[in-house]
Amino acid sequence: MNWNQLLSTKRFGLEEYHEKRADDRSEFQRDYDRLIFSAPFRRLQNKTQVFPLPGSVFVHNRLTHSLEVACVGRSLGVNVAHRLSSKSEKQSPFLDEIGFIVSAACLAHDLGNPPFGHSGEKAIATFFSEGNRQHLHNEMTAEEWKDCTCFEGNANALRLLTHQFHGRRPGGFVLTYSTLAAIIKYPYASIYSDPKKQKFGFFDSEKADFEKIALELGVPRSQENPNHFARHPLVYLVEAADDICYQIMDIEDAHKLKILTSDETKNLFLGFFNAERKVRRQETMFMVTDVNEQIAYLRSSVIGQLIEECSSLFVENEEAILNGTCTSSLIKKLPQQSAEAYQNCKKMAKAKIYRSSEVLDVELAGYKIILTLLDHLVSAVLNPEKAYSQQLLMRIPEQYETNSPTVYGKIMSILDYISGMTDIYALDLYRKITGMSIPTL
Repeated sequence: MNWNQLLSTKRFGLEEYHEKRADDRSEFQRDYDRLIFSAPFRRLQNKTQVFPLPGSVFVHNRLTHSLEVACVGRSLGVNVAHRLSSKSEKQSPFLDEIGFIVSAACLAHDLGNPPFGHSGEKAIATFFSEGNRQHLHNEMTAEEWKDCTCFEGNANALRLLTHQFHGRRPGGFVLTYSTLAAIIKYPYASIYSDPKKQKFGFFDSEKADFEKIALELGVPRSQENPNHFARHPLVYLVEAADDICYQIMDIEDAHKLKILTSDETKNLFLGFFNAERKVRRQETMFMVTDVNEQIAYLRSSVIGQLIEECSSLFVENEEAILNGTCTSSLIKKLPQQSAEAYQNCKKMAKAKIYRSSEVLDVELAGYKIILTLLDHLVSAVLNPEKAYSQQLLMRIPEQYETNSPTVYGKIMSILDYISGMTDIYALDLYRKITGMSIPTL
């Protein structure tokens, strides 16, 4: 792979059409702005990240998480662009735009996630894999059935960004090829995913679109597995930004919710620094007496250090990344001090955060809500002649093509609808469908 081909301003869905622009924004800045002002991005404000949506204490939702990831991603991209520019003169004319590409991709990386965090993904997959759905299985190809039984928010993000929903323009968001490629963390179809992780980058419905993107940007198939593609290099920076933010910010949120003590939180963050830096961080930290401000200062220092280390790691591994032979995330290549501290945060999160009653309650409620919605809506779309089905289908916006000629197409239209819901919208529809909430007459 080479940067000249990897960084392209060509837009998906408008390949042959280029309108004149009246301002000086670059094409990649336009991607960022287009995402910021979109309805799917705005709906992220009411989607669970990890903890329940805020009561008296404000914690992260999908929107604030995505904005912070975009901020970190921009810093990573700017650092890398600067170092690559000084490293060689044979670079793309768009090298300085890497920060904008990465930040735009970071904004989009969670757009495909359904309501209720990762439990929403699990609930959708469980509906098909554990329910008695053999009649549906018989109506689909192996690839299509795997899309359903291993539903993946990453793949759904590409679908949301590229699919021409009813009444919408071709190409979906019509983003640049480079921005689209930068979000595809797992560049292979569901049928070729690792059975242990069940992660993949695109549904069967978007297979041709992904291959079109890969061909345009010169992204080759994997040398080890021809059913997989190499990653677009900027995926490593988007992934690093996400890894940095969710792990570090979850620790800070847990402190705000009193799941972790102040001492536990401080020790976790101070663990990232060597003896000299730790002394300096503590001296600065104690310049303020507010504990939350002390934690915020340490958190920002940790993120700053991880940005610097991941930027350096990308440049050091540039050759392997461009050759498609890099098999590890940047976070897994961190220097020993940071690597051990990051693992300590990860262990603490698993032990005390992700198993906390607050998180488990949301997951349990999310499961019930998603499974119930799927049960009613899938039945309706497959049996549109029934009176109740007709009433229920009238509730679905026209952009979702419930009259698809194939079972797979009908199922995907329901998954499009449900995955686009906010937590509150899903809960409200659940209450109406189950008769828990009856409109005032």
